[in-house]
Amino acid sequence: QVQLVESGGGLVQAGGSLRLSCAASGRDWYNMGWFRRAPGKEREFAAAISWTGGSSRYADSLKGRFTISRDNAKNTAYLQMNSLKPEDTGVYYCATDTARTAVPAINAGMYAYWGQGTQVIVSS
Repeated sequence: QVQLVESGGGLVQAGGSLRLSCAASGRDWYNMGWFRRAPGKEREFAAAISWTGGSSRYADSLKGRFTISRDNAKNTAYLQMNSLKPEDTGVYYCATDTARTAVPAINAGMYAYWGQGTQVIVSS
């Protein structure tokens, strides 16, 4: 069993930055993803990274602004979010699957373990 705990969310003005962290415990973890749910909308894929950190994927709307990374020695993954926009407001969740594939999945159904989420609010 894996436990994931997100942190780093908060209130930021448009154009600002936040770095989200996802701390894992319980056992080795594998490919990892960040997803988000905006108010009144369905959960959507944001970014994913392979278990080695050698491969990452992003939602098209986030490329160039968000960066996913991981530090396996610390069992922690990160999502650096720059140039934030009001439409980035939402709850951000990290998740990990049971695969160690070269390319991480973008489908939420591939992820078995989820954190509780951290709130991000971007004011205009």
